[in-house]
Amino acid sequence: MQLHSHDDFTRLREIVVGSAAHYLGHERDLSFELFHHENLTGFRSDWAYPRLAQTDTGPRRENWAIKERYAAELDEDVEALATTLADLGITVHRPLPLPPNAPAIAGLGWQAAPTPALNIRDNTLILGGQIIETPPAIRSRYLETQLLHHLFQAYEENGAQWTVMPRPTLTDMSFDLSYARGITTTLGGPTEAIDDPQPSPYDVGHEMMLDGAQVLRLGRDLVVNVAQSNHARGVRWLERHLADRYRIHTVHRMADNHIDSMLLALRPGVFLARHDGIRDLMPAPLRSWRYIVPPEPDAGAFPVYDDSEDLVLTSPYIDLNVLSVDENTVLVNQECIGLIKTLEAEHFTVVPVRHRHRRLFGGGFHCFTLDTRRDGACEDYLS
Repeated sequence: MQLHSHDDFTRLREIVVGSAAHYLGHERDLSFELFHHENLTGFRSDWAYPRLAQTDTGPRRENWAIKERYAAELDEDVEALATTLADLGITVHRPLPLPPNAPAIAGLGWQAAPTPALNIRDNTLILGGQIIETPPAIRSRYLETQLLHHLFQAYEENGAQWTVMPRPTLTDMSFDLSYARGITTTLGGPTEAIDDPQPSPYDVGHEMMLDGAQVLRLGRDLVVNVAQSNHARGVRWLERHLADRYRIHTVHRMADNHIDSMLLALRPGVFLARHDGIRDLMPAPLRSWRYIVPPEPDAGAFPVYDDSEDLVLTSPYIDLNVLSVDENTVLVNQECIGLIKTLEAEHFTVVPVRHRHRRLFGGGFHCFTLDTRRDGACEDYLS
Protein backbone atom coordinates (compact mmCIF):
# COMPACT_ATOMS: atom_id res chain seq x y z
CA MET A 1 0.00 0.00 0.00
CA GLN A 2 1.88 3.03 -1.31
CA LEU A 3 0.13 6.38 -0.96
CA HIS A 4 0.39 8.48 -4.14
CA SER A 5 -2.47 10.78 -5.17
CA HIS A 6 -2.08 14.33 -6.48
CA ASP A 7 -5.29 14.89 -8.45
CA ASP A 8 -8.78 13.55 -9.17
CA PHE A 9 -8.43 12.49 -12.82
CA THR A 10 -5.27 10.53 -13.67
CA ARG A 11 -5.44 6.74 -13.78
CA LEU A 12 -6.91 5.45 -10.51
CA ARG A 13 -5.20 2.41 -8.96
CA GLU A 14 -6.29 2.29 -5.32
CA ILE A 15 -9.25 3.76 -3.44
CA VAL A 16 -11.19 3.65 -0.17
CA VAL A 17 -14.97 3.34 -0.52
CA GLY A 18 -17.02 4.45 2.47
CA SER A 19 -19.38 2.33 4.53
CA ALA A 20 -23.11 2.92 5.00
CA ALA A 21 -23.50 0.25 7.68
CA HIS A 22 -25.83 1.25 10.52
CA TYR A 23 -26.61 4.71 9.12
CA LEU A 24 -29.97 5.04 10.84
CA GLY A 25 -30.32 8.71 11.71
CA HIS A 26 -29.03 12.29 11.55
CA GLU A 27 -27.91 13.98 14.74
CA ARG A 28 -29.44 17.43 14.45
CA ASP A 29 -27.74 20.09 16.55
CA LEU A 30 -26.19 23.48 15.88
CA SER A 31 -23.20 21.98 14.03
CA PHE A 32 -25.41 19.85 11.74
CA GLU A 33 -27.94 22.65 11.06
CA LEU A 34 -25.17 25.10 10.24
CA PHE A 35 -23.28 22.75 7.93
CA HIS A 36 -26.41 21.86 5.94
CA HIS A 37 -28.02 25.29 6.26
CA GLU A 38 -27.85 26.14 2.55
CA ASN A 39 -29.83 23.06 1.60
CA LEU A 40 -32.15 22.95 4.60
CA THR A 41 -33.38 26.47 3.85
CA GLY A 42 -32.11 27.43 0.42
CA PHE A 43 -33.90 24.89 -1.77
CA ARG A 44 -37.17 24.54 0.13
CA SER A 45 -39.49 26.65 2.25
CA ASP A 46 -37.76 28.09 5.30
CA TRP A 47 -40.37 26.26 7.38
CA ALA A 48 -40.14 22.93 5.51
CA TYR A 49 -38.61 21.21 8.56
CA PRO A 50 -39.41 21.56 12.23
CA ARG A 51 -36.89 23.70 14.08
CA LEU A 52 -34.93 22.26 16.96
CA ALA A 53 -36.86 22.57 20.22
CA GLN A 54 -35.85 25.10 22.86
CA THR A 55 -34.30 23.69 26.02
CA ASP A 56 -32.93 25.10 29.27
CA THR A 57 -30.81 22.07 30.12
CA GLY A 58 -28.08 22.23 27.49
CA PRO A 59 -27.36 22.30 23.75
CA ARG A 60 -30.36 21.45 21.60
CA ARG A 61 -30.09 18.13 19.76
CA GLU A 62 -32.42 15.65 18.15
CA ASN A 63 -31.82 12.37 16.35
CA TRP A 64 -33.79 12.44 13.10
CA ALA A 65 -34.55 8.83 12.15
CA ILE A 66 -34.00 7.58 8.58
CA LYS A 67 -36.44 5.04 7.20
CA GLU A 68 -35.00 1.53 7.29
CA ARG A 69 -35.79 0.97 3.61
CA TYR A 70 -33.74 4.00 2.57
CA ALA A 71 -30.82 2.95 4.76
CA ALA A 72 -30.88 -0.59 3.30
CA GLU A 73 -31.02 0.73 -0.27
CA LEU A 74 -28.14 3.11 0.43
CA ASP A 75 -26.08 0.18 1.72
CA GLU A 76 -26.88 -1.80 -1.45
CA ASP A 77 -25.81 1.08 -3.67
CA VAL A 78 -22.54 1.72 -1.80
CA GLU A 79 -21.61 -1.97 -1.96
CA ALA A 80 -22.40 -1.97 -5.69
CA LEU A 81 -20.13 1.06 -6.13
CA ALA A 82 -17.28 -0.83 -4.44
CA THR A 83 -17.90 -3.83 -6.71
CA THR A 84 -17.94 -1.65 -9.84
CA LEU A 85 -14.59 -0.13 -8.95
CA ALA A 86 -13.07 -3.55 -8.22
CA ASP A 87 -14.38 -4.84 -11.57
CA LEU A 88 -12.53 -1.96 -13.25
CA GLY A 89 -9.27 -3.35 -11.84
CA ILE A 90 -8.96 -0.88 -8.96
CA THR A 91 -7.85 -2.04 -5.52
CA VAL A 92 -10.65 -1.19 -3.10
CA HIS A 93 -10.22 -0.71 0.65
CA ARG A 94 -13.01 -0.22 3.18
CA PRO A 95 -13.38 1.54 6.55
CA LEU A 96 -14.37 -0.36 9.64
CA PRO A 97 -18.18 -0.44 9.87
CA LEU A 98 -19.83 1.59 12.58
CA PRO A 99 -20.99 -0.87 15.25
CA PRO A 100 -24.74 -1.33 15.66
CA ASN A 101 -26.14 0.77 18.50
CA ALA A 102 -22.86 2.65 18.81
CA PRO A 103 -22.78 4.74 22.00
CA ALA A 104 -22.79 8.53 21.82
CA ILE A 105 -19.49 10.35 21.49
CA ALA A 106 -18.85 13.44 23.59
CA GLY A 107 -16.76 16.59 23.71
CA LEU A 108 -16.56 19.46 26.19
CA GLY A 109 -20.21 20.28 26.73
CA TRP A 110 -21.78 18.28 23.90
CA GLN A 111 -22.83 14.75 22.92
CA ALA A 112 -23.73 13.27 19.54
CA ALA A 113 -24.61 9.92 18.02
CA PRO A 114 -21.68 8.96 15.74
CA THR A 115 -21.92 8.77 11.96
CA PRO A 116 -20.50 5.91 9.86
CA ALA A 117 -17.51 6.60 7.63
CA LEU A 118 -19.56 7.09 4.47
CA ASN A 119 -18.63 10.54 3.08
CA ILE A 120 -14.96 9.90 3.70
CA ARG A 121 -13.71 12.62 1.34
CA ASP A 122 -14.83 15.19 3.89
CA ASN A 123 -12.53 14.61 6.84
CA THR A 124 -9.35 13.56 5.04
CA LEU A 125 -7.13 15.28 2.49
CA ILE A 126 -4.61 13.22 0.51
CA LEU A 127 -1.73 15.21 -0.96
CA GLY A 128 0.78 13.03 -2.75
CA GLY A 129 2.25 10.78 -0.07
CA GLN A 130 0.63 12.64 2.83
CA ILE A 131 -2.57 11.93 4.78
CA ILE A 132 -4.04 14.99 6.48
CA GLU A 133 -7.02 14.47 8.78
CA THR A 134 -8.96 17.70 8.56
CA PRO A 135 -10.78 19.42 11.46
CA PRO A 136 -14.46 18.36 11.41
CA ALA A 137 -17.33 20.83 11.54
CA ILE A 138 -20.09 18.41 12.60
CA ARG A 139 -20.02 16.98 16.12
CA SER A 140 -21.42 13.59 15.14
CA ARG A 141 -18.48 13.14 12.75
CA TYR A 142 -15.76 14.04 15.27
CA LEU A 143 -14.32 10.51 15.52
CA GLU A 144 -15.27 9.33 12.04
CA THR A 145 -11.71 9.06 10.70
CA GLN A 146 -10.86 6.56 13.44
CA LEU A 147 -12.82 4.04 11.38
CA LEU A 148 -10.09 4.57 8.74
CA HIS A 149 -7.08 4.40 11.05
CA HIS A 150 -6.26 0.78 10.21
CA LEU A 151 -5.77 1.91 6.60
CA PHE A 152 -3.90 5.08 7.49
CA GLN A 153 -1.56 3.08 9.71
CA ALA A 154 -0.85 0.63 6.88
CA TYR A 155 -0.02 3.51 4.52
CA GLU A 156 2.15 5.15 7.20
CA GLU A 157 4.07 1.91 7.70
CA ASN A 158 4.79 1.97 3.96
CA GLY A 159 6.19 5.48 3.98
CA ALA A 160 3.24 7.88 4.03
CA GLN A 161 3.31 10.98 6.22
CA TRP A 162 0.26 11.10 8.51
CA THR A 163 -0.81 14.42 10.04
CA VAL A 164 -3.87 15.53 12.01
CA MET A 165 -4.88 19.19 11.82
CA PRO A 166 -5.78 20.74 15.20
CA ARG A 167 -9.24 19.57 16.22
CA PRO A 168 -11.83 22.16 17.26
CA THR A 169 -13.62 22.09 20.61
CA LEU A 170 -16.95 22.63 18.77
CA THR A 171 -18.78 24.67 21.36
CA ASP A 172 -21.59 26.82 19.93
CA MET A 173 -19.29 29.84 19.97
CA SER A 174 -16.65 27.99 17.91
CA PHE A 175 -18.68 28.61 14.74
CA ASP A 176 -18.70 31.67 12.51
CA LEU A 177 -22.45 32.03 11.95
CA SER A 178 -22.31 34.95 9.52
CA TYR A 179 -22.87 32.85 6.41
CA ALA A 180 -26.05 31.24 7.71
CA ARG A 181 -27.34 34.35 9.45
CA GLY A 182 -27.45 36.18 6.17
CA ILE A 183 -25.23 39.11 7.15
CA THR A 184 -23.60 39.06 3.72
CA THR A 185 -25.80 36.51 1.99
CA THR A 186 -29.50 35.93 1.45
CA LEU A 187 -29.39 32.31 2.55
CA GLY A 188 -30.42 32.89 6.17
CA GLY A 189 -33.60 31.37 7.53
CA PRO A 190 -35.43 31.09 10.87
CA THR A 191 -33.17 28.39 12.29
CA GLU A 192 -33.31 28.76 16.05
CA ALA A 193 -30.16 26.77 16.81
CA ILE A 194 -28.13 29.11 14.61
CA ASP A 195 -29.82 32.28 15.86
CA ASP A 196 -29.20 31.48 19.53
CA PRO A 197 -25.71 30.00 20.17
CA GLN A 198 -25.11 29.21 23.83
CA PRO A 199 -21.94 30.31 25.67
CA SER A 200 -19.73 27.70 27.31
CA PRO A 201 -16.82 27.79 29.76
CA TYR A 202 -14.79 26.02 27.05
CA ASP A 203 -15.17 28.75 24.39
CA VAL A 204 -11.97 29.81 22.64
CA GLY A 205 -13.51 31.85 19.82
CA HIS A 206 -13.83 30.83 16.19
CA GLU A 207 -11.83 27.67 15.53
CA MET A 208 -10.40 26.16 12.37
CA MET A 209 -12.76 23.87 10.46
CA LEU A 210 -11.94 22.76 6.93
CA ASP A 211 -13.12 19.68 5.05
CA GLY A 212 -10.98 17.86 2.52
CA ALA A 213 -13.91 18.18 0.10
CA GLN A 214 -13.37 21.96 0.07
CA VAL A 215 -10.07 21.38 -1.73
CA LEU A 216 -9.71 20.88 -5.48
CA ARG A 217 -6.41 19.06 -6.12
CA LEU A 218 -4.54 19.97 -9.31
CA GLY A 219 -1.06 18.60 -8.78
CA ARG A 220 1.02 21.39 -7.30
CA ASP A 221 -1.98 23.72 -7.07
CA LEU A 222 -4.84 23.54 -4.57
CA VAL A 223 -8.06 25.53 -5.00
CA VAL A 224 -9.86 25.91 -1.66
CA ASN A 225 -13.38 27.22 -1.07
CA VAL A 226 -13.61 29.62 1.88
CA ALA A 227 -17.05 30.79 3.03
CA GLN A 228 -16.34 32.03 6.58
CA SER A 229 -13.65 32.52 9.21
CA ASN A 230 -13.54 28.86 10.36
CA HIS A 231 -12.47 27.91 6.84
CA ALA A 232 -10.02 30.82 6.65
CA ARG A 233 -8.26 29.66 9.83
CA GLY A 234 -7.95 26.16 8.36
CA VAL A 235 -6.43 27.53 5.16
CA ARG A 236 -3.87 29.56 7.11
CA TRP A 237 -2.79 26.40 8.93
CA LEU A 238 -2.59 24.51 5.65
CA GLU A 239 -0.46 27.24 4.06
CA ARG A 240 2.02 27.10 6.94
CA HIS A 241 2.07 23.31 7.01
CA LEU A 242 2.63 22.89 3.28
CA ALA A 243 5.04 25.85 3.02
CA ASP A 244 6.26 26.22 -0.56
CA ARG A 245 5.47 22.65 -1.66
CA TYR A 246 2.03 23.68 -2.96
CA ARG A 247 0.38 26.84 -4.24
CA ILE A 248 -2.92 27.47 -2.46
CA HIS A 249 -5.59 29.55 -4.22
CA THR A 250 -8.72 30.51 -2.29
CA VAL A 251 -12.11 31.08 -3.88
CA HIS A 252 -14.67 33.07 -1.92
CA ARG A 253 -18.04 31.46 -1.19
CA MET A 254 -18.35 29.30 -4.26
CA ALA A 255 -20.53 27.21 -1.92
CA ASP A 256 -21.29 27.01 1.78
CA ASN A 257 -18.65 24.32 2.27
CA HIS A 258 -17.69 21.74 -0.32
CA ILE A 259 -16.39 22.52 -3.78
CA ASP A 260 -16.87 19.08 -5.31
CA SER A 261 -20.57 19.40 -6.16
CA MET A 262 -19.85 22.77 -7.77
CA LEU A 263 -16.69 21.95 -9.72
CA LEU A 264 -14.53 18.92 -10.53
CA ALA A 265 -11.52 18.56 -12.83
CA LEU A 266 -12.12 15.77 -15.37
CA ARG A 267 -8.74 16.15 -17.09
CA PRO A 268 -6.13 18.91 -17.46
CA GLY A 269 -7.88 21.85 -19.09
CA VAL A 270 -11.43 20.58 -18.50
CA PHE A 271 -13.82 21.15 -15.59
CA LEU A 272 -17.32 19.85 -14.91
CA ALA A 273 -19.18 22.86 -13.45
CA ARG A 274 -22.61 23.57 -12.02
CA HIS A 275 -22.87 26.79 -14.05
CA ASP A 276 -20.60 28.86 -16.27
CA GLY A 277 -20.43 31.70 -13.75
CA ILE A 278 -18.06 29.58 -11.67
CA ARG A 279 -15.35 30.55 -14.14
CA ASP A 280 -15.40 34.11 -12.77
CA LEU A 281 -14.75 32.87 -9.22
CA MET A 282 -11.65 30.90 -10.18
CA PRO A 283 -7.99 31.97 -10.09
CA ALA A 284 -7.06 33.75 -13.33
CA PRO A 285 -4.90 30.91 -14.77
CA LEU A 286 -7.89 28.51 -14.55
CA ARG A 287 -10.45 30.77 -16.22
CA SER A 288 -9.23 29.72 -19.67
CA TRP A 289 -10.01 26.03 -19.03
CA ARG A 290 -13.06 24.48 -20.67
CA TYR A 291 -16.12 24.43 -18.36
CA ILE A 292 -18.61 21.69 -19.19
CA VAL A 293 -22.05 22.65 -17.85
CA PRO A 294 -24.69 19.89 -17.96
CA PRO A 295 -28.45 20.51 -18.23
CA GLU A 296 -30.43 21.41 -15.14
CA PRO A 297 -31.28 18.35 -12.99
CA ASP A 298 -34.44 16.47 -13.96
CA ALA A 299 -36.78 16.39 -10.97
CA GLY A 300 -38.01 12.99 -12.15
CA ALA A 301 -34.55 11.51 -11.53
CA PHE A 302 -35.00 11.74 -7.75
CA PRO A 303 -37.21 9.75 -5.38
CA VAL A 304 -40.14 11.65 -3.89
CA TYR A 305 -39.78 12.16 -0.14
CA ASP A 306 -42.09 13.19 2.68
CA ASP A 307 -41.38 16.76 3.83
CA SER A 308 -42.40 15.96 7.38
CA GLU A 309 -40.33 12.78 7.74
CA ASP A 310 -37.39 12.78 5.32
CA LEU A 311 -34.56 15.27 5.80
CA VAL A 312 -33.14 16.28 2.40
CA LEU A 313 -29.50 17.34 2.81
CA THR A 314 -28.24 18.05 -0.71
CA SER A 315 -29.32 20.17 -3.63
CA PRO A 316 -30.57 18.60 -6.89
CA TYR A 317 -27.06 19.23 -8.28
CA ILE A 318 -25.53 16.44 -6.20
CA ASP A 319 -25.10 14.22 -9.27
CA LEU A 320 -22.27 16.48 -10.46
CA ASN A 321 -20.33 14.72 -7.70
CA VAL A 322 -18.84 12.20 -10.12
CA LEU A 323 -15.72 10.04 -9.78
CA SER A 324 -13.08 9.85 -12.52
CA VAL A 325 -11.28 6.55 -13.12
CA ASP A 326 -8.93 8.18 -15.63
CA GLU A 327 -8.91 11.17 -17.96
CA ASN A 328 -11.49 9.55 -20.23
CA THR A 329 -13.67 7.46 -17.88
CA VAL A 330 -16.18 8.79 -15.34
CA LEU A 331 -18.58 7.09 -12.90
CA VAL A 332 -21.96 8.85 -13.06
CA ASN A 333 -25.30 8.23 -11.38
CA GLN A 334 -27.32 6.15 -13.82
CA GLU A 335 -30.41 8.30 -13.20
CA CYS A 336 -28.70 11.48 -14.38
CA ILE A 337 -29.36 11.06 -18.10
CA GLY A 338 -28.67 14.68 -19.04
CA LEU A 339 -25.22 14.58 -17.45
CA ILE A 340 -24.43 11.22 -19.06
CA LYS A 341 -25.36 12.51 -22.53
CA THR A 342 -23.35 15.69 -21.97
CA LEU A 343 -20.21 13.77 -21.01
CA GLU A 344 -20.60 11.27 -23.84
CA ALA A 345 -20.92 14.16 -26.29
CA GLU A 346 -17.58 15.38 -24.90
CA HIS A 347 -16.11 11.93 -25.71
CA PHE A 348 -15.93 10.62 -22.16
CA THR A 349 -16.70 6.98 -21.41
CA VAL A 350 -19.42 6.94 -18.79
CA VAL A 351 -19.83 4.08 -16.31
CA PRO A 352 -23.40 4.34 -14.96
CA VAL A 353 -23.81 3.38 -11.29
CA ARG A 354 -26.95 3.39 -9.16
CA HIS A 355 -27.27 5.80 -6.24
CA ARG A 356 -30.88 6.34 -5.25
CA HIS A 357 -30.90 8.35 -2.04
CA ARG A 358 -28.07 10.79 -2.60
CA ARG A 359 -30.18 13.71 -1.38
CA LEU A 360 -30.88 12.05 1.98
CA PHE A 361 -27.31 11.11 2.86
CA GLY A 362 -25.38 14.16 1.75
CA GLY A 363 -23.02 12.76 -0.86
CA GLY A 364 -22.23 11.35 -4.29
CA PHE A 365 -19.51 9.09 -5.65
CA HIS A 366 -16.71 11.61 -5.08
CA CYS A 367 -17.88 12.15 -1.48
CA PHE A 368 -18.09 8.40 -0.81
CA THR A 369 -14.51 7.71 -1.88
CA LEU A 370 -10.93 8.62 -1.04
CA ASP A 371 -8.45 7.90 -3.81
CA THR A 372 -5.12 6.86 -2.36
CA ARG A 373 -3.13 5.93 -5.50
CA ARG A 374 -3.27 7.53 -8.93
CA ASP A 375 -0.63 7.61 -11.64
CA GLY A 376 -0.31 11.41 -11.81
CA ALA A 377 2.68 13.25 -10.40
CA CYS A 378 2.73 16.62 -8.67
CA GLU A 379 2.40 18.40 -12.02
CA ASP A 380 2.23 22.11 -12.66
CA TYR A 381 -1.01 22.38 -14.66
CA LEU A 382 -1.23 26.17 -14.43
CA SER A 383 2.02 27.20 -16.12
